[in-house]
Amino acid sequence: MRVVAERGVPQKERQELNAPHATLAPAVHGDSSAAAGTSGEQVREGGDEATAAMPPSKAAARSAASRAAGGKAALSNKAAVSKSALASLTDWDAARIFLEVVRAGSFRSAAERLTLSINAVRRRIDDFERQIGATLFTRDVHGARLTDEGALVVSAVERMEAASFELLRAGDGLAGAASGEVRVAVTEGLGTFWLAPRLVEFQQSFPNVMVDLYCAMRSADVSRHEADVAIHLSRPAALDVKLVRLGRMHLMCFASEKYLEMYGVPKTIDELAKHRLVLQVADEAAANAAFATIFPGFEQRDLIAMTTNVSSANYWAVAHGAGIGVFPTYASALGGKIIPLEVDLKWSYDIWLSYHATTGRIPRVRHMIDWLVEAFNPGKYPWFKDEFIHPQQLKTVYMGEPLTHLFGGFPMEGR
Repeated sequence: MRVVAERGVPQKERQELNAPHATLAPAVHGDSSAAAGTSGEQVREGGDEATAAMPPSKAAARSAASRAAGGKAALSNKAAVSKSALASLTDWDAARIFLEVVRAGSFRSAAERLTLSINAVRRRIDDFERQIGATLFTRDVHGARLTDEGALVVSAVERMEAASFELLRAGDGLAGAASGEVRVAVTEGLGTFWLAPRLVEFQQSFPNVMVDLYCAMRSADVSRHEADVAIHLSRPAALDVKLVRLGRMHLMCFASEKYLEMYGVPKTIDELAKHRLVLQVADEAAANAAFATIFPGFEQRDLIAMTTNVSSANYWAVAHGAGIGVFPTYASALGGKIIPLEVDLKWSYDIWLSYHATTGRIPRVRHMIDWLVEAFNPGKYPWFKDEFIHPQQLKTVYMGEPLTHLFGGFPMEGR
């Protein structure tokens, strides 16, 4: 996945407006009162006299019905004004940024996801609000909150987004040959250690296909065209995508021989609490919760020697003796210079592949999907089976060619 850089940002800073942003609500109410004029006053006077003559229960019912009708009319007017404003919208990029702020919940989070500055995001939202003619967000210390007008705009912009993705997929489908670019999003560890070294097999079979391999711990959404194919460690919630369960990844504790010679070999969780740990923080909240569950009563600073956000740094730190870390069981099959520990701590994650049905009909994408399914075939690679297989047993159950050449690190021979 590639994030599109900001387009159309003014070169000079926007001049601050002397008057506040216009909103839909005042315009709607103003138009309604102007249209009513004095006749509106006469209607209300007549209504008051008639209501006074009614029994209290009927008068209350009539008043409630009148308020409901007025609310529906106001909502209808707001929707009509929003529809008219969106019809004249020319800056889709600002609309895209608006959706990111809605989904992220704050300008700062949206800026990080879009790799833009927070000031750039604020400018684009200001521009978008002027185009729409409404205040779409209220800002406070807790983040950005949608106004009623903003909520009306969201569904319309989401339809624009869906239509743009369909247009992109239709354009991709025009190229029927197995050539062009395929974007594959995958978690960083699987991408670095398992897929990247093996992609040469795919490229040898399809030399005219350029693979854009995006490795990150944030799950990509293929329905939003963030990738053609994505691999996840939890089942995607999107309803409009095709899903394939590839297998299961099993994890356990490992350490280097150098570390174990120096600090000893832990065999229980209590003994593990006396050692140095290296922690990969892919999702900080989940990592904190897991640590608190396994080591109740301990602070992270008491046990953790190092934290990192990427699998490659995590591996090299543990392989060189920084501490004990958690890795997939296939680390041994790849020739990793780390030793599995017998501590009773194991984790597993289902591996899912997702793609959009339209994208899956494009030949180059179809070839990539088929190749990925085979790359995680549990029958061929037993460490992806549902049941846990200890790394020491993998040598007896794996019948394929050795995989130690796939990730050999950085050899010093010949330098």
